Amino acid sequence: MRKVISNNIVDDVYRSGKLFIEVGPDDLITPLAQDRIRELGMIVKTAGAVPGAPGKLNVLSLGCDHTGYKLKILLKEVLAKKGFEIIDVGANSESSCDYPDYALAVAQKVIERKADFGIMIDATGVPSAITANKVPGIRAATCYNEFTAWSARNHNDANIMILGAKAIGDETAKSILEKWLVTEFEGGRHQKRLDKITKIEETFYSAK
Repeated sequence: MRKVISNNIVDDVYRSGKLFIEVGPDDLITPLAQDRIRELGMIVKTAGAVPGAPGKLNVLSLGCDHTGYKLKILLKEVLAKKGFEIIDVGANSESSCDYPDYALAVAQKVIERKADFGIMIDATGVPSAITANKVPGIRAATCYNEFTAWSARNHNDANIMILGAKAIGDETAKSILEKWLVTEFEGGRHQKRLDKITKIEETFYSAK
């Protein structure tokens, strides 16, 4: 039976402590309810939705600075419709803030295994990658087209995707995200190279 999701239902779910609303594929979310969901920072989770890659990439940490806030909201809606569980670490507005705080928060969720992968958005995609890659075990890749997203996953087993909101358009960002989600690590000769990266990390961090 088709269910109508009203703004009152959204408020009830939010007051119960949940940050997502699970809906059926045929349910209708009223325009007022959609506005309320965005206002509260909630996500819509479709019952029975299958995430991008079978058995993996189900939970993600999502962050941005002030320049990436609008793109973060857009991608958050795309990911929610696909059934992903999203840990939004901020920022929560376009007020000026510091990208290292949020890049680190995204990386920490991945390292702590609370998230399968992360997405961070700043102006160019460069400074957040520099920040996240200071965390041992993080392989953050700045992606600016579908090929770089594919290569980052297939060759480098990247676990954080960095996007530059001022460097790419919304539609390009969505296509990059789609390619990232469906691409798996190839392993083989690429694993040998990743092992060398790990040894570099171990050398410098053990020396401290």
